[in-house]
Amino acid sequence: MDVENLRSVVEDQLELARAESSGRHSVTLMGDRASDLRQTVIALAAGHRLHDHESPGEATLQVISGEVELSTATGAATLGEGDYLVLPPERHGLEAVADSAVLLTVATRA
Repeated sequence: MDVENLRSVVEDQLELARAESSGRHSVTLMGDRASDLRQTVIALAAGHRLHDHESPGEATLQVISGEVELSTATGAATLGEGDYLVLPPERHGLEAVADSAVLLTVATRA
């Protein structure tokens, strides 16, 4: 049984994100293309974003640290540490209001 400390993962990913010109870095904790479930920690330095992209299907987003804004064609939501959201099944983008890390969980039905 492997235990991951999310605080450590977040700190590492944020350090890497700050060093990247894109201002982001991620690591998949569980799952791969052949799995039905995938969990990924995504770190974004303040002011950086994941540009609009299609919804991955059934997915949730939990903010581990910081503050982000999720935007779609029909609305936007600001999420802070501890907030949880079922991702809408539409094109969306994510911007870091502050240095942030989120846990993306996707049911891929591989």
